[in-house]
Amino acid sequence: MSLSDTAIEISSLKFGWKKHHPILSINELNIQRNARTFLKGESGSGKSTLLGLIAGILTPDSGYLKVFDLEVSSLSSAKRDQFRSEHMGIIFQMFNLLPFLSIEENVSLPCRFSKVRKSNCHKNHGSVEAEAKELLNKLGLDPKLFWERKVSDLSVGQQQRVAAARALIGSPSIIIADEPTSALDTKNRNSFIELLSQSASTSETTLLFVSHDETLASEFDFTIDIDNINLATEGLNQ
Repeated sequence: MSLSDTAIEISSLKFGWKKHHPILSINELNIQRNARTFLKGESGSGKSTLLGLIAGILTPDSGYLKVFDLEVSSLSSAKRDQFRSEHMGIIFQMFNLLPFLSIEENVSLPCRFSKVRKSNCHKNHGSVEAEAKELLNKLGLDPKLFWERKVSDLSVGQQQRVAAARALIGSPSIIIADEPTSALDTKNRNSFIELLSQSASTSETTLLFVSHDETLASEFDFTIDIDNINLATEGLNQ
């Protein structure tokens, strides 16, 4: 795989809350640009830790990790935050929605911090509001009913879909989804994955989808089993 084809490149990476007991030890991992990649593994296998490293929320103890040819760990904390807001849409396990904001404000939030994503909204849909409404509609949340409601009034599954819309808005370069379908029924799960896949394809976005549910693997271009790449096999803890 040539460098130009690579979205995420990892070599000799180690990370641990205690350096003598690593959670992750990965010799090599390449994730293809513009592809839909499924990362599977049981709870405690290090999946969420790996996502934190890719997103620049965590930094490795050794080795290197490049995202779009940039070694993110070499950046300052502020620069990592900026890179993440400009280029990454992240769906967290716990959603990380702001309860004091409306659904509209939560979905549109990335565009307040990223001129690139705001510009993409205007280019593709005419405005941030128009794209936010379209995303909510596609995720089964009618803006006429949900636009001004607080996220604290929503069910867990509805909150998960709001988190997805927030990650997708503004066509980020990479979408990282950490167990994003855990609270959805089969119908909404399938619609959710279809929307992620369509959005990734339309925007030429790299999709990294993480789950312990192996039945979802067939929906993706590539599958990676973290147990096959993580050499730190004892005492793992996300």
